[in-house]
Amino acid sequence: MTDSQTNGLLLKVAGRPVGRYVTYHRLPARLSPRPYLHPVTTLAGTAVTELTPADHTHHLGVGVAVPDVEGHNFWGGRTYVRDQGPTELDDHGTQRHVAFQLSDPDGFVEELRWAVAGADLLRERRTVAATELTDTAWALDFTFSLTNVTGGPLSIGSPATNGRPGAAYGGYFWRARKEAAAPDAFTADREGEEAVHGSRADWLALAGTDWTLVFAGATEDTRRDPWFVRTAEYPGVGSSLAHDERLPIPPPQPERRGRCPHGETVVRRIVTVVADGRLGRGEAAALVRKAVTQ
Repeated sequence: MTDSQTNGLLLKVAGRPVGRYVTYHRLPARLSPRPYLHPVTTLAGTAVTELTPADHTHHLGVGVAVPDVEGHNFWGGRTYVRDQGPTELDDHGTQRHVAFQLSDPDGFVEELRWAVAGADLLRERRTVAATELTDTAWALDFTFSLTNVTGGPLSIGSPATNGRPGAAYGGYFWRARKEAAAPDAFTADREGEEAVHGSRADWLALAGTDWTLVFAGATEDTRRDPWFVRTAEYPGVGSSLAHDERLPIPPPQPERRGRCPHGETVVRRIVTVVADGRLGRGEAAALVRKAVTQ
């Protein structure tokens, strides 16, 4: 086992540590163990993530989590069962680190497998890069590509597609630090959790006491996914891969079998601005434009 697995891979921006990526973990199966970024900080050193908080112990900093992959829980915690509600089930999967294809202080390219009981459902390629924007802000560029390796039909769902309105979480997810006061959430033309949750917006900001996170979809497919937002119960922002209906990830086409062992691939890219201080709409929009285009 390598040192980067046990202690985490340290991300740096302009020589300053801003995040630790952990691939090896001793977590209970019900938390759906998976690689994650924690702690993530602003350039001034303010922490903007939480790991296994008491309110939701399956929230693991920043990463990719999906509550329903063909009936298996890669989110952690209870599973939402139609006409029954949140239920404790022995249905949890694990995201396992396979290898780093590239690893530098400012980012990495990683291969992962999503497995249940030793059987792979998905293969993932994850690309993460940290870049400086200003002397008070940096950007985390996070791309994940999910490929069906089962040889058969596979789809991604959410509690919403399983009968729980407003709970379409699943995909990229950032669990922010909980403070005495709930953070503010806003887009270019909306404000407040109720208004921004479930909306499709080019960018969405979460502003705490002395920090701001600005999330932006960096591809057309990513921008089509509505935002999942929580501020009152806990501070968190994520994408919704399965908002209105299940997202299919098809197997290989018959004519391609034998030439390509894998099925179709779902790709999403989200860029998150991590800034010191509380940004206004104009500042948030300007930093997002710089982060996505640089």
